[in-house]
Amino acid sequence: MSARVFDLPDLGEGLTEAVLVRWLVKTGDSVAVDEPVAEVETAKAMVEVPSPFGGVIARLHGEEGATLQVGSPLISVNSAAESYVEEERAGSGNVLIGYGTSAATTSRRRRKAVPRSVAHNGERPAVQSPIVRRLARDNGVDLTALSGTGPGGLITRRDVETAATKPEPVSDVDQRTGLPIRTRVPLTGMRKAVTTTLTRSRSEIPEATTWVDVDATALLELRAELKETGAAPGILAMVARFVVAGLTRFPELNSRVDTERGEITHLDGVNLGLAAQTGRGLVVPAIKDAHRLSMRGLDTEIRRLTTAAREGTATAAELSSGSFTLNNYGVLGVDGSAAIINHPEVAILGMGRILPRPWVVDGEIVVRHLVQLSLVFDHRVCDGGTAGGFLRFVADCVENPKSALADL
Repeated sequence: MSARVFDLPDLGEGLTEAVLVRWLVKTGDSVAVDEPVAEVETAKAMVEVPSPFGGVIARLHGEEGATLQVGSPLISVNSAAESYVEEERAGSGNVLIGYGTSAATTSRRRRKAVPRSVAHNGERPAVQSPIVRRLARDNGVDLTALSGTGPGGLITRRDVETAATKPEPVSDVDQRTGLPIRTRVPLTGMRKAVTTTLTRSRSEIPEATTWVDVDATALLELRAELKETGAAPGILAMVARFVVAGLTRFPELNSRVDTERGEITHLDGVNLGLAAQTGRGLVVPAIKDAHRLSMRGLDTEIRRLTTAAREGTATAAELSSGSFTLNNYGVLGVDGSAAIINHPEVAILGMGRILPRPWVVDGEIVVRHLVQLSLVFDHRVCDGGTAGGFLRFVADCVENPKSALADL
């Protein structure tokens, strides 16, 4: 038997470190080629790391929650000479899922991961469902410390939710306020990346904000008509189509500021970013070539990407390729917001919730469905005239969607 050490591989996208979220195997487990052995969180996404060779796990390098550098040891595997067959060697690409391994290849070789935790009595615990494991991870709950209330000691969703609501033990005191510190949350992985991006945006970009109240009644009526004939795109997809059209007319808002070269780079095409709130923080997956898609095409991609973002399966490329961001903060139950530009982009459009409100139409006060649109833009790339022109274009499309669609 000989021990082989597998180092944390190149994560791509210029990433040099990752947080070890959880082990999918334990010492003594058998592992096959391309079987996931750990789940790590990079600054871009949550990904699984597959083993490049088969054998028996001899050692796990690192504790859950630790930050690992690319090239540092991840696992040591004991493997017999006969396990080094050419078929296995050729079958492993030493890459991360989401960074190049195809779904078809991965699904053929992957086996169900063996639970790593051990119950307090030394017995192997009942296997938890993926929903329970993800809920525990998102809330920082250690499953090995719980006693399950389900059949056979199974840890249920209620067990995790109960544990998540228990206050953390007080260990120290804040020096400025004198108040007890309830818990400390390390800035790692995606949350650290979000912090860096937003801080850089605030420090580098001379931003300005403009907004307008828009009568979205006709847009809601159009969607209701479309639903009568079958599946209708969501309101966000309809607004997204108008945003993409507006960017073709006002390309200054779909650009980059290159401070080193002293120039503004206007982009040919739109990768539309969608701000999405997840359990691991704010992420912005992007619809590639959004300018080539219809409302229904945009609707399909919006649903796919928002689901992937919340489940942690969005790829690094999807999370870092946006050219302009649309932020639907209305889903949070708020009417307006001055958002922070997603650096290195130069603008972000926000949409609040749509509510019935009094509105003046032809001199009469009537009830209409209103929504507030707000545009935050980089004053280096354009002035208020361009920003206002773009915002007014989108607002006019929302108020007269049938006329707008006839021109698109």
